[in-house]
Amino acid sequence: MTDWKTTTLGKTGWKVGRLGLASSYGADERCVQIAFERGVNYLYWGSMRTAKFGKGLRSLRSRRDEFRLVIQSYSRIAALVPWSLERALKSLGMDHADILLLGLWNKDVSPTIFDQALRLRERGLIRAIAVSTHNRPQAAAMANNNANVDVLHVRYNAVHPGAERDIFPKLPAPEARPGIVTFTATCWGDLMKPDKVPAGDKVPTASDCYRFNLTTPAVDLCLTGPRSASDLSAALDALDKGPMTPEELEWMRRVGKAKYFKPSLFSIKG
Repeated sequence: MTDWKTTTLGKTGWKVGRLGLASSYGADERCVQIAFERGVNYLYWGSMRTAKFGKGLRSLRSRRDEFRLVIQSYSRIAALVPWSLERALKSLGMDHADILLLGLWNKDVSPTIFDQALRLRERGLIRAIAVSTHNRPQAAAMANNNANVDVLHVRYNAVHPGAERDIFPKLPAPEARPGIVTFTATCWGDLMKPDKVPAGDKVPTASDCYRFNLTTPAVDLCLTGPRSASDLSAALDALDKGPMTPEELEWMRRVGKAKYFKPSLFSIKG
């Protein structure tokens, strides 16, 4: 069940805030605490496990049952997956992660990697398994055919809206599908730049980018990666403004389409 600020994360059954906080871009202890107090309880320590984000997580240990800790592994060597997770947990002084995120699998996850994840779940070191991918058909296939995938992280923004065609309509019923977490809502900041914005259209803000994501019914939660408390405030503003109107969605799609760039063999994006 979803309202604007909270939702159930797919078949995990967990109630989560609709924005998640990621560590990779500079969020510090203060950001973690501010976000948590505003209902952000999906806390993602990765891709970069920064010390200052870790300090924020440690400050919340007394409230451990109130948030979902996500630890990521990019390892393609199966034996390193438990080592990486246990090292992270030891650093945080915590006995388990809620989610182990297997990062950037644009093809089938290696069976040996998945076996390690399942063993970690059996040991109680994790409770759920997530996979991130840029391969949209692969995401849809995992959602339907791999019962062990509890959460999917997928790219989605107004410049790259292909998930609306290749993933979201193909998901199982809400109670049976993985939780859907989106990333790159701002298209790495490109949506907030004035270049290529059609004449007469305003330039989107960070809040607009997150609202675009969260207005999409299939999206449970959207990750934000603030560099500072002011960046975080801009993202959290989306929770106060509520869903986009049809006119706002049309505007965002217009801007995204104008900014879309498909590289060729003879060009790169400057």
